[in-house]
Amino acid sequence: MSTRHANHHGPPVTGHHAPCLDPLARLRTPEDPGCDVYLTGTVFLDIIFTGLDSAPVRGTESWARGMGSSPGGVANMATALARLGLHTSLAAAFGDDHYGDYCWDALEQGEGIDLSRSRTVPGWHSPVTVSMAYEGERTMISHGHEAPPPESARDTPPPSRAAVASLTPGRRDEWIARAAAGGTRVFADVGWDETGRWDPADLADLEHCEAFLPNAQEAMRYTRAATPVAAAHALAERVPVAVVTLGAEGAYAVDGRTGESAQVPAIAVEALDPTGAGDVFVAGFVTGTLAEWPLADRLAFAGLTAALSVQEFGGSLSAPGWLEIAVWWQRVREVAGQDAAPLRRYAFLDALLPSPPLDWPRRRAVPTIGFRSPV
Repeated sequence: MSTRHANHHGPPVTGHHAPCLDPLARLRTPEDPGCDVYLTGTVFLDIIFTGLDSAPVRGTESWARGMGSSPGGVANMATALARLGLHTSLAAAFGDDHYGDYCWDALEQGEGIDLSRSRTVPGWHSPVTVSMAYEGERTMISHGHEAPPPESARDTPPPSRAAVASLTPGRRDEWIARAAAGGTRVFADVGWDETGRWDPADLADLEHCEAFLPNAQEAMRYTRAATPVAAAHALAERVPVAVVTLGAEGAYAVDGRTGESAQVPAIAVEALDPTGAGDVFVAGFVTGTLAEWPLADRLAFAGLTAALSVQEFGGSLSAPGWLEIAVWWQRVREVAGQDAAPLRRYAFLDALLPSPPLDWPRRRAVPTIGFRSPV
């Protein structure tokens, strides 16, 4: 049961999450688990400033042309998955402050994410990250304290089609093994190894994973490979599917079970804020995998969702839904004089999207802590 208290900041945002396409509709059966994807981690309140001409200069005041607030941290991934039509369950701790209220409402009522395994921690304030986007990069400042552990051991994850885990070098997370043992397909990424060891033995939980999705630098450091492609093939000896993101060059993937490989170039866009793009990429790849798409289609879709996300600010704020995908596909084909060959890479969208796109409302959290109720 959810332990959330009823003292919300402002009115609930019920009804704001729009109906969307279900990418798993043809695969669903009455015997399926109620949860498509399970996640656990830390939710931050993200405050994002965009439109800065340069990095802040010491001793001066900088004004940003854009600003937004949204749930961040693991909430970026949860929101991206939910907007793609997957039934998403998040287990996280929330502060009992107004920030925590806002994040809870935005995720549960605004995005339709199941928070029944989440909890409020009395007297614990929400972690906060301030992100400043400029020159195509971002600088972040974060503050927070680790949440006290639950009074009882963490429950076994719910039955679900998939789970997304962020691996911590040198540490095992018991829930990953329990999820995999229950038939859940685990997708994992990893953060920068602050120890500098880059020892593949430190990623022991890979043995429980379906797919591993590091960036090129992480992949090459863990495998000692000279190129991202070689790193992907080395990782595919340890995990069924290895996906290496290549930044502006797209992504490369290897299915170690079949020997199939695929590389898809990135979509060139004018980036506003890269916050959360990696999370959106993983969400797109998970969606395509659960929908049983070919490997190249999964890569292309993941890259597309990530490209759409960097054109908006924020992490969870920028995660695209099916409306944004449908509008992009309609508009990109209307551009005169372009090479038709690259468009064929995304022709699989024709079988997924209605034509013309449905009149779905945009799925966007309100980019502020909350408005007061009208009197």
